[in-house]
Order: sequence, then structure tokens, then C-alpha cells
Amino acid sequence: MKTEDLVTMLATGHITVEENAAARRYATAIGWGAFGATLLMALVLGVRADLAAAAALAMFWVKILFSGALTLASIVIALRLSQPGARLAPGAVALGAPILGMWILAAVTLARAQSALWPELLFGQTWTSCPLLIAMLSIPMFVAALWAMKGLAPTRLRLAGAGAGLLAGTVAALVYCLHCPELSPPFLGVWYLLGILIPTAAGTVLGPWLLRW
Repeated sequence: MKTEDLVTMLATGHITVEENAAARRYATAIGWGAFGATLLMALVLGVRADLAAAAALAMFWVKILFSGALTLASIVIALRLSQPGARLAPGAVALGAPILGMWILAAVTLARAQSALWPELLFGQTWTSCPLLIAMLSIPMFVAALWAMKGLAPTRLRLAGAGAGLLAGTVAALVYCLHCPELSPPFLGVWYLLGILIPTAAGTVLGPWLLRW
């Protein structure tokens, strides 16, 4: 969006049209970004061979719901950051709820396990690669999210960049569930979040340059 268009829009008060446009624009971006992340995962990593067996486990679906809830919250945050003056509180609460829930589940898991098993529950087998792979899978969605934001009216560019990175990271984490063999709540509550934070940090740094009008 150009500066003159934003000034005209604010002067006339016709903001609702932009809200509808934002939803349509993000629907397109998420569709293409998720497709790109899934294609990248399939070509580079592959779907886990025992996916059918894993789908019979409750923790597999907890992992899906955790990543899905983070994705929905990040969509709310990204949409609000694309509009001048929108409040972030609803999105922040929606984002914090699944994180808190996973941390509580992780604490209960560790409390019930023998201390000798704590390193395995926390680090699993893939802790060194998990955050980097999520960050890699976030690239298509990061590009799509920046495209969606740049065509709207972000005014807090650093925060907006962080929101784009957050959306990219959560979508990537959701797609990564189809490859990742880890199901431990302590693992998910640490390494998945770290993987999501990588594109979020990148967006924070790049936002003022890439989202400049």
C-alpha cells in the first residue's frame, strides 16, 4: 500500500474494505506458503515412514494441535500487525495459551519420569537439527507473509516483520510434524519453539527494510 492510499483511507474512514482485503490476501499467502513448505519438506526431508502408526498415538495429535494452535494465533497477530493501530492483546493471549499448556504438560511428564530419563525426554534424537529444519521450512511462508504484509498497511515495521516470521515459523512447525519423530512434551516445548523463534528473529531484523513503503 502506498502512503497516499493510507492517508486517503484514514481520512475517509473506509477501513473495513482493507480488513476484508487483508483476510483475502493472507488466505492466498498462507495457501501458497504452506504448499511451498510442504513441498520442501517432501523433497528434502520426506514424510516419516511410520506416519500411519504414529497417527494412532495421542501425542502425535497433541503435537499437531499444539502447532496448529500456534499457527492460528500467529495468523491473528499477523493480520493485526498489518493494520494501523490494531490491538495485539487478543493474538498474544491466543499465542501464550498453547505454549503454557505445552509447558505444563512437559512439567508433568518430567515429574512422572525417572530423572535418568530427563535428558532423553528433553533432547530426544533430533534436538540439534529440529530448530534448523523448522527454520528452513519457514522460508516459503516467510516470503509469502512478507508479500501479504507489504500490500497492506503495517506501521510498526519491526513488529510486523516479527509477526511475518512468527507466522512462517508456526506454519513450518505444523508441516514439520509430518517428518519429525519426536513426541515428548519437553522436546516440543523447547525445540519447536526455538525453531519458530529463528524466523521470528529474522523478521524482526529484516522487517524495517523489507516492509518499508
